[in-house]
Amino acid sequence: MTFETISKYLKADKIETPHDIKFNKQVEATVKYLKTIKGNILLISTSSRSLDSKDIPKSLRLAKAIQKNVGDNCNLVDVAKLQIFPCEGCVSSNSGNICGTDKSKVEDNKKSPDGNLKCWAALHNQDDEIWRVALSLFKAEVVIFLGSVRWGSANAIYQKLMERLTWIENRATTLGEDNLIKNIKSGAIFVGQNWNGAKVVELQKQVHKWYGFKPVDDLYFNWQFGDEADDESVASYKEAIHGIDDFVPMIRDIK
Repeated sequence: MTFETISKYLKADKIETPHDIKFNKQVEATVKYLKTIKGNILLISTSSRSLDSKDIPKSLRLAKAIQKNVGDNCNLVDVAKLQIFPCEGCVSSNSGNICGTDKSKVEDNKKSPDGNLKCWAALHNQDDEIWRVALSLFKAEVVIFLGSVRWGSANAIYQKLMERLTWIENRATTLGEDNLIKNIKSGAIFVGQNWNGAKVVELQKQVHKWYGFKPVDDLYFNWQFGDEADDESVASYKEAIHGIDDFVPMIRDIK
């Protein structure tokens, strides 16, 4: 009997699998750790749904549950609901690397009161909302990114966000300026169906290091319903819908 078969059998009886138990403990440890933080905590959710407003993604429900359990200093930004334009790729333009240069500075006291928003896409698109993420990020002591694994990678909304935050990394790495996020502790929690979740988290941890964050090992983990990448049956997806609810009590009431 494969792990996947055992997992389905146990879930059918609402019995936790070893992986489920570990995830539940990781979530509890995350909340316990965040409660020790005196400064601002930022949760950034990046998964999406559009057909039914009541169908909240598992990672967003998890973010809401964490926020509810941590306290008033824990803030949540749902990037899926923001207007975030694509990165313009100015790291490798015909003029060379011009990402985050002074010419891309957004002169707007609401969007950039500290003058640190230097992004061409933000400058060229007046209704772009990357500034909402940046303002919260710069005030945070800890940031945790949450999202879904799709086709073995972090979802497109998360990827778009990270590309759009390149100006923060580039101003320090290439332009030699101060790193705006060098003192911010970071984490990443991703959920998926059946493939590559652990590697997605491992890769993003490395990306966060390159950005200049200070990754907290215990804040990087994942959950996926099964371990058989070829299992794309309708039944398995229906079972997974409430998979996390079965063993993480704190998110059962989050609707």
